[in-house]
Amino acid sequence: MLVLVAPGQGAQTPGFLTPWLELPGAADRVAAWSDAIGLDLAHYGTQADADAIRDTAVAQPLLVAAGILSAAALGAMPEIAPGAVAGHSVGEITAAVFAGVLSDAAALKLVRTRGLAMADAAAITETGMSALLGGDPETSLAHLEKLGLTPANINGAGQIVAAGTLAQLAALSEDKPEGVRKVVPLKVAGAFHTRHMAPAVETLAEAAAGLAPADPGIPYVSNKDGRSVTSGTEVLERLVGQVANPVRWDLCMETFKELGVTALIEVCPGGTLTGLAKRALPGVRTLALKTPDDLDAARALLTEHVDA
Repeated sequence: MLVLVAPGQGAQTPGFLTPWLELPGAADRVAAWSDAIGLDLAHYGTQADADAIRDTAVAQPLLVAAGILSAAALGAMPEIAPGAVAGHSVGEITAAVFAGVLSDAAALKLVRTRGLAMADAAAITETGMSALLGGDPETSLAHLEKLGLTPANINGAGQIVAAGTLAQLAALSEDKPEGVRKVVPLKVAGAFHTRHMAPAVETLAEAAAGLAPADPGIPYVSNKDGRSVTSGTEVLERLVGQVANPVRWDLCMETFKELGVTALIEVCPGGTLTGLAKRALPGVRTLALKTPDDLDAARALLTEHVDA
């Protein structure tokens, strides 16, 4: 069984979209999306620097567009037939497209609203996120609580992402939990998946109210609790609430184990989730779509699983 996954914010790097726009029809498709949401995705994906694409309002639509574009290059979804789909943070909107819950256009408009609303919420207080590498999860969680930080992402494979004010994160860097090797600041512009994002939830709920989601045509694993969700309405409700609640990618990977997943492909800009899978899912074959050069290997892996 193969699972198709989509990364979240922080996976973007300057120019990462450039080779994908060389694929037939890709530039036109991205141009149409750009016009629809009022954001030049091609510019930000090819020419903008790291600071520009760190902007939440830019990064989120850019990541969803890249994920949809790279998955489409694999083939039409019914034919490539992953056994399940999932996404990390904003990657859940990408995964909703894979599962047929949202159309490309609806997803891009929703994520544009999400990015703007979360950017506005982040501007209220200076906040951020940092990854803790190594250490015992229970010890780290207790230490974060002592510092007033939120475990915004519990990613498994020994990784927890803390979120809070810049002062709280500075204190964490100076006072790491016992056993933690390193505290790494993330390329994000706010304390996502915490109470600091509460103002964005209402805005996103209003935008979601105008959508008509379909039920997933492929098992959709939610990072709220790792559960497979079968209702399109519930998927949309979870997408809204997720903005101010922790991402439990560790529970998603537990579900992958239960489903008997044997391979995982991460769409562009791949790397983060395959890295976690290599540590937490031994024996599962992983492949990250970083450039179109990775497509042949990904298609072969998909074909192998479809045939099986």
